[in-house]
Amino acid sequence: MDTLYEELLSALHSVWHRRWIALAVAWAICLVGWLVVALIPNAYESQARIFIQLDDALAEQVGISSADKKRDIERIRQTLTSAVNLEKVVRATRIGDTIENPKQMEAAVLKLGDNVKVVSQEDNLFEITARADQSSFSDAEKAVLAQNIAQKLIDIFREENLSGDRGDMAETMTFVNQQLQARERELESAESKRTAFEAQHPEMALGGAAMVQRLETSRASLRDIEADLGAAQSALAAIDGQLSGTPRTIAGGTADGGAQSALARAQADLSAMRARGLTDNHPDVIAAKNQVAALRGAASQEAASGGGTINPAYSSLQSIRAERQANVQALQSRKAALQSDIAAATASAIQDPELASEAQRINRDYDVLRQQYDKLLQDREELRLRGEVKTGREAVKFEVVDPPTTPRKPVAPNRPILLLGVLMAGLAGGCAAAFALGKVRSVFATTGSLERATGLPVLGAISHSLTDGARALRAKRLKYFYAGTAALGGLFVVLLAAEFVQRGMVA
Repeated sequence: MDTLYEELLSALHSVWHRRWIALAVAWAICLVGWLVVALIPNAYESQARIFIQLDDALAEQVGISSADKKRDIERIRQTLTSAVNLEKVVRATRIGDTIENPKQMEAAVLKLGDNVKVVSQEDNLFEITARADQSSFSDAEKAVLAQNIAQKLIDIFREENLSGDRGDMAETMTFVNQQLQARERELESAESKRTAFEAQHPEMALGGAAMVQRLETSRASLRDIEADLGAAQSALAAIDGQLSGTPRTIAGGTADGGAQSALARAQADLSAMRARGLTDNHPDVIAAKNQVAALRGAASQEAASGGGTINPAYSSLQSIRAERQANVQALQSRKAALQSDIAAATASAIQDPELASEAQRINRDYDVLRQQYDKLLQDREELRLRGEVKTGREAVKFEVVDPPTTPRKPVAPNRPILLLGVLMAGLAGGCAAAFALGKVRSVFATTGSLERATGLPVLGAISHSLTDGARALRAKRLKYFYAGTAALGGLFVVLLAAEFVQRGMVA
C-alpha cells in the first residue's frame, strides 16, 4: 500500500514538475479538438406522422379486401424511399441546386436515402423522418430543408396513392382492352370458319360435340320409353286378365247397345281429330283407331247376341283395354322413331369420321375462344369497377396527423458533450505527456524509488531551499500557470455559450 502511495505521489510530482508541458499539450489538444468539433456540420431533423384509413364497405363488395389494401400501403411505404422518388425530392428541393451531372445526382440520392426513414408505428400510422446535414448550408437553411424534404415525401405519398393508382389502373385497362380486342378478332375468325363449314356440310351443322350430346339424349329418352313401354304392357296384361274373368252379358234385361254407343263415340272422336288436321301417324290418332277397332268387335258381338244385357263392367274393361293398348302402340311408335334417329346419327358418324372430327375440333376451338372472351369481358368490368372505387372513393385514404415540423435545434452533433469531452481529453493528454516525459528522463521523486532502482541504501535527502527572489519568481510563474489553465476553461465556457446562442438564433 505504501508503495502504491509513493507511486501516486511520484506521478503527481512528475506531472506538477512539468506542469507547463502538460498545460501546453492540453491547449494543443483542446484547440485541435474544438476546431474539429466546430467543423462538424449540424444536422436537423423534421418529423411528420400520417394516419392511413383502411375501412371502406364498398371496397369490400367489389373484391378489394383489407389484405389487398394493406399490401398497397406497404408497397407505397417501401417505394416511398426508392431511388426514383428520392430523385424527385432532390430536384424539388435546394439539394438539386448544386447538381450538375448524373454522378452527383446519384451521390445525392444515396446520401438522402440514408437521411430519410419511414417507420410504421402501428398498423395504420407511419412516421416520416427527414434529416438535412449539408455542410454548404447554414443552420437555418438546413432546418428549412429538412422540413421541405418531409413535406415533399408526403406529397409523393399522395401522388402514389391517388394518381399512381389511376395510372396503374389505366395501364391495366389498356392491356385488358388490347387482349380483349385480340380475342375478339380470333373469335370472329373462328366463327367465320364455323359458319363456312356448316354451309358446306349442313348435316354437321350442330357440330360433333352437339351430335354426341344429341345421341346421348336420344339414348336416354329411349331408355325412358322402354321403361314406360314395359309398364304399359304390364298394365295391358293385367286388364286382359280382368277382362277374361268378366262375363260379357248379364241374363235378364234388355240390350241397350252399350258397345255400339261406345263405338259411335270413338268414331266421332277420330273424325274430330282428323278434322283438326292430325295425321294418321299422330299418337292420339293411332290410339283412337285402335280403340275403334277394339270396340267394333264388341259391337258386332253385341248385335249378334240379340238376347241378354251387355255387362257394363265388361264394356268398361273393354274401353280401358283399348286405351291401354293404344298407349302401348304409341310408345312402340316413339321407340321405333328414336331407334331410327339413333341409327341414322351413328351411321353418319361411322360413314365420315374425319368430317365429324373436324366439326368437333372447329366447335371446340370456337367454344374455348368464346369462354376466354366472356371471361376477359367480365374481368374488364370488374377491373373498371374496382378502379372507380379506388380512384373515385379513394379506397385508401390518409390524413396528415402531424405536419412536418420545423426543427429548432440540431439533433447532431451534441456539441456541448463533444466540447466537454475534448477538454477532458486535453487535460488527460497533458498529464499523460508530462508523466511519460518524466519516465523517459528517469527522474526519482522520492528516496524510496531511488533505493529500489539502484539497490543501494539512501542515507538522506537534501531539501530545496529558495531565496526570496526565487520564491517571488516561482509565485509569479504559478500565477501565469493558473491564468493559462483558467483561460483554457474560459475558452471552453465561451465556446459552450456560443453554441447555445447559435441554437437560439436558429430557433
